[in-house]
Amino acid sequence: MTDQSNTPEPPKTLLERAESMFGAGGYKPAKVPNELKEPINRRPKRATPKAMVDESEAPPVPIKASQVASQPKVHAPPEPVYVDVEFSDRQHPVSRECLARCGLIQPEGQVTELLEEFRIVKRQVLQSVRKAQEKGNGALAQRVLICSPHPNEGKTYCAVNLALALAAEKDCEVLLVDADFAKPSVLKMLGLPKGPGFMDVLARDDVMVEDCVLATDIAGLHVLPAGNHTTSDSEFLASHRTAQVLDRLTRAAPKRIIIFDSPPALAASPAAELANHVGQAIMVVRADRTGQNALEDALTLLSACPDLKLLLNAAHFSPSGRRFGAYYGEGA
Repeated sequence: MTDQSNTPEPPKTLLERAESMFGAGGYKPAKVPNELKEPINRRPKRATPKAMVDESEAPPVPIKASQVASQPKVHAPPEPVYVDVEFSDRQHPVSRECLARCGLIQPEGQVTELLEEFRIVKRQVLQSVRKAQEKGNGALAQRVLICSPHPNEGKTYCAVNLALALAAEKDCEVLLVDADFAKPSVLKMLGLPKGPGFMDVLARDDVMVEDCVLATDIAGLHVLPAGNHTTSDSEFLASHRTAQVLDRLTRAAPKRIIIFDSPPALAASPAAELANHVGQAIMVVRADRTGQNALEDALTLLSACPDLKLLLNAAHFSPSGRRFGAYYGEGA
């Protein structure tokens, strides 16, 4: 027979379970203690001060004269005073025959179409210089880079003409720097003698830049030759020596404009290095030769310069129809 002693009891109903828990006398709440324990997760309240004193209304504490005298006086450091470099007084005559042969501006000549064109260019350059100086760019605003994408697009021609036009200003001094170390041509176009120049200053600490500058017989025009060519032109330009030399030329001469004739941007690397030391760069493009892709690539290499301009060279068409030659009595 089957053992019935281990048979489980049937489950209790809800009422039966409630009766077994609370009893027949009903639910009785637990006793509440007279004093509760302090909470352990709360910060104690700050004691309220008996009197709050307003520091603004508190009477000032007198300071004795001996205490004031004993305190050290703090003086602002004086601003350094820079002295401009002195160029040589020896004037080197610029060959007017070379200027005429190269088709450059004649300083004592009549007003020509070429002169008027570069007068417009120099006004834009000077306006950019003033705006940059007002923004606090300092000596960087006084340096202008003349470049082109490829050779034979007229960069040196435009650099020399711009320097000649700027030298005619009454309150401006121009320093034309031949920075095309591989193929310098500024001295040849002006008919000036060869000598040490920019690269010699960068390569040798014992060469002072002011000793290499050539004064010309054109008022307001100085020329710094390229100097001796090396195999490390870009490396010398990228050194701290370059910034020191250029700072020496401009920090105490706010009216001096430095024009750099650099090598073509896509043919040599010095142009990209010089772009780090100038406030504006003028990209010379030849109307019948420079391509759009070359221009875009060259502008990318000079992107370190904050102000890039384009100068269209050898253009025979003017959208406005203006020609200066006819107005000044020359054949149009």
